[in-house]
Amino acid sequence: MVFNSYTFIVFLAIVLALHNLPFSWKTKKINLLLASYLFYALWNPPFILLLWLSTVVDFYMARLISIEQRPLRRKLLLTVSLVLNLGMLSYFKYGGFLLENFTALLAAMGIVFQAAKPDIILPVGISFYTFVTLSYTLDVYRRKFAPEPSFLNFALFVTFFPHLVAGPIVRPEDLIPQFKTPRRATGEQLSWGLFLLSLGLFMKVTVADGLLAETADMIFTLPFPVQTLDAWAGVLAFSGQIFCDFAGYSTCAIGVSLCLGFVLPDNFRFPYAAIGFSDFWRRWHITLSTWLRDYLYVPLGGNRHGSVRTYVNLMITMLLGGLWHGASWTFVVWGALHGLFLCIERLGRDWSASRRAKVAQLVPEGQVLSRASVIPPITFSSTFSKFGFAMLTLLLINVTWVFFRAPTFNGAMLLLLSMFGIISNGAAMLSTTSILIVGLVTVVLITCHWLMRDSSLVQLSKRLPWWVLSLGWCSMLILVILTQKSSGSFIYFQF
Repeated sequence: MVFNSYTFIVFLAIVLALHNLPFSWKTKKINLLLASYLFYALWNPPFILLLWLSTVVDFYMARLISIEQRPLRRKLLLTVSLVLNLGMLSYFKYGGFLLENFTALLAAMGIVFQAAKPDIILPVGISFYTFVTLSYTLDVYRRKFAPEPSFLNFALFVTFFPHLVAGPIVRPEDLIPQFKTPRRATGEQLSWGLFLLSLGLFMKVTVADGLLAETADMIFTLPFPVQTLDAWAGVLAFSGQIFCDFAGYSTCAIGVSLCLGFVLPDNFRFPYAAIGFSDFWRRWHITLSTWLRDYLYVPLGGNRHGSVRTYVNLMITMLLGGLWHGASWTFVVWGALHGLFLCIERLGRDWSASRRAKVAQLVPEGQVLSRASVIPPITFSSTFSKFGFAMLTLLLINVTWVFFRAPTFNGAMLLLLSMFGIISNGAAMLSTTSILIVGLVTVVLITCHWLMRDSSLVQLSKRLPWWVLSLGWCSMLILVILTQKSSGSFIYFQF
């Protein structure tokens, strides 16, 4: 089931009605758990068994880990959880990829090996709920979080339908404590939750699918180079599409949860106004970036063992983050580029700090050194320079999106060469109207992100008159209804 379907509207209405009836809190949680399983089962019922297996194993492994005092036994119990979860993820998501590359490796060695093509269906949301259950087991192992005594609370934490298939990736402390006491949305929470649901659907249905998807799909699937303007239009279309699609899903998930009285963590904070790549990852897919930081980058050593080790840890983290998104070398390159840009940014920051320290040592107390003596490091203090650096960041982000979206390396390279005018096809592929739409959406998106980069929707809503919010809400609903064509899946369902 997807949020952008009339079936989900009926489903949500029934869930809200049951949640607000005078049942016991335990009964309401059982209703939510059954609704979550139904929500998932409408995609492919047999895969509920995988979800159930992961839930049961991690619940009991965490309990055993918490009472076990012998370090070796604790590690063995943790290994059981890791092998099960990562094993299922590896088989369903990377089985075909590994077999394909193994065959290619043997061919390079002169060994002919023809394996039957595996017919593996990727369970929707497996990357997300695997990380959810792993965070619980790892937190219990590190004694950061006590094991949850109630299986009902834990099962609902894993399967809660708003976040189940595409996040946000919740931690135990985000959601489990909210299941311990009765929850029911206040009038303000219900209205704000419905507003966020409407906003998320508007981003997905009207903007991502209605205005941008066709242009992005056309340019990225062409097997030949295109004109520079067409190439940039296609890349910018996908840049806007993936943000509106994924942030739209997260906004819907947060809104639906709020309608039920639960709070999910933010997942996006206007990322296309990021100043640098570290800032970008503090704003884009926040729950994934913090998960990778806490459960991969920091355990690898983080920045505690010198500069070289820090750069290696950054690259490993981003390479695996790229591979998490999909079983393809194009995703690995996408992660590698982000890791490279993060390393360059950190190198520049370290150089700047070293430069400032040297300047401070050269300037005696109370004396001002002339510009001819020492040139101070470049800083981005003015609004103009910050905006310029943000646009440079966005330019590089769009370059990385080429590898994220392109189906092959050849397609990615053709598009990149077309973007920078190195090769070009004589015939224009996009209409003037399509290019203007992409340009307008891009300008509006960047403007909104820049104006809101240090604010939030909640703060904005408090500053605006009620009638402006009501007019905007009604307009979004009308546009969603008018532009709804089919119940297209969200992009991140494939991850």
